[in-house]
Amino acid sequence: QVQLVESGGGLVQAGGSLRLSCAVSGITFSRLAMGWFRQAPGKERDAVASISGGGTNTAYADSVKGRFTISRDNAKNTVYLQMNSLKAEDTAVYYCAADRTFFRASRLEYEYDYWGQGTQVTVSS
Repeated sequence: QVQLVESGGGLVQAGGSLRLSCAVSGITFSRLAMGWFRQAPGKERDAVASISGGGTNTAYADSVKGRFTISRDNAKNTVYLQMNSLKAEDTAVYYCAADRTFFRASRLEYEYDYWGQGTQVTVSS
């Protein structure tokens, strides 16, 4: 059974930082591309960042470029999202997702096969 478990969310002041983690089990992690998505209240879920299985390809939403960094540790079966200079508009539930097509860094929700339950990030202004 494939499981994705996010952690690291919480409440932070604007300008602060958080690091989200997503631990994957039940599948060969290095063969997965990974992505982070977020959904704010009353809004659709949007892509935030993605990374290919080997870590060589990454993609970011324009709104987070220069502030967020996606990375992965294949030895730990974990993908990370380092979030710096957080803004109130970054408040959302953050989800990690796994794509079995390992070479791409897709920002398309429908291309992901497995999803975590989400972790809340709240940025106070």
